[in-house]
Amino acid sequence: MRIRRLSEGTVNRIAAGEVIERPASVVKELVENAVDAGAGQIDVAFRGGGKSLIRVSDDGIGMASEDLALAVERHATSKLSDDDLIDIRFLGFRGEALPSIASVSRFELQTREQGSDAGTEILVNGGKFVHVRDCGRPVGTRMEVTHLFNSVPARRKFLKTDQTEAAHIVQCVRLYALACPRTSFTLIEDGRTV
Repeated sequence: MRIRRLSEGTVNRIAAGEVIERPASVVKELVENAVDAGAGQIDVAFRGGGKSLIRVSDDGIGMASEDLALAVERHATSKLSDDDLIDIRFLGFRGEALPSIASVSRFELQTREQGSDAGTEILVNGGKFVHVRDCGRPVGTRMEVTHLFNSVPARRKFLKTDQTEAAHIVQCVRLYALACPRTSFTLIEDGRTV
């Protein structure tokens, strides 16, 4: 077989596998973004072991509407003021999490920053932009991930049972709740507050 370049979509799905191994990886990345945004309250909800739904909402600083499309591009980040990799003050800084998640799911992000009249919503399905539009929401960010790994059946096949994946998510949120005592966490599994 001859050597060929992979398509950008294939490259993104492969890269996503390096960042997003299981639903708890998604929760980890989204919770880290909420913590980095200075959230005082972080709500995490999931269904079906995180394969059907993961929703992380926060009351952090939110994002400017003009930054939203860039937020789901690879290697785009607000967390490095220059290329200094020595003075890192955030949990997430590589610019890999959101594009990786968006490439292997249906990813909806709603955000509003302080002083904005309206929020902004972006929807990406399997790495493809669906829309960017205004929405009503309070200051902060809500990210919703559905149909995780539907576009990568091999990855979905290696996930464990819903109960096992749920246990990983619960453990992830517990660890962040312990590590961030100034932040209030709510965790909801299949409609039940854990």
